[in-house]
Amino acid sequence: MTAPVIAAAFSIGYLAITLRLCRGIELNAKALCLCGLTCALTLVLASVMIPLPTGAAITCGSWIPLMLLALIYDYRLAFLAGWITGILVILLIPAWQPVHWAQLFMEHLVCFSCLGYAGIFGSHKRRQIFTGILLAVFLKFWGHVLSGVIFFSQNAWDGWGAWGYSLTYHLSSKIPEAILTMVIVVLLPLDTMRKALNKHP
Repeated sequence: MTAPVIAAAFSIGYLAITLRLCRGIELNAKALCLCGLTCALTLVLASVMIPLPTGAAITCGSWIPLMLLALIYDYRLAFLAGWITGILVILLIPAWQPVHWAQLFMEHLVCFSCLGYAGIFGSHKRRQIFTGILLAVFLKFWGHVLSGVIFFSQNAWDGWGAWGYSLTYHLSSKIPEAILTMVIVVLLPLDTMRKALNKHP
């Protein structure tokens, strides 16, 4: 009974805070185009998976588009794009089919939109970028872990229990993907990309 309460509190708190942060977002033509492109690219990259011995998988850089949108344009738009992607992935990627309606709120709406937190501290200094990415990964990891404990405990390995299984399962995939994502994002010319994007209204 403890896990559902923790998961519900996490999801409600996350969604309430994120919705509050989205106040004042401007959805002009440029923002809508960027949102659509980011959603499409995220879905394409999320559909390419590298399986791991634990049964988990690493995607082909699917975290990067939403993080880049947050870092070079507007983290609020990245939140919105993440929510849209979390819904579209149910329709377009079989591996993301929810097993319960509550999984939509606990995992789908959290684990994509949270990547927008990569830009919450700014993006002009490397320290800001690292801190934002770490926060985004932290939220994504726990969103998946809590969902695994509640909805996929029947898949737990013998003797591991729901928490041990979910933690190990997601550590095996999220940590390598987080490191890879962070390296790629930090190496990208974010300032140049931001200037090029802002040249066109």
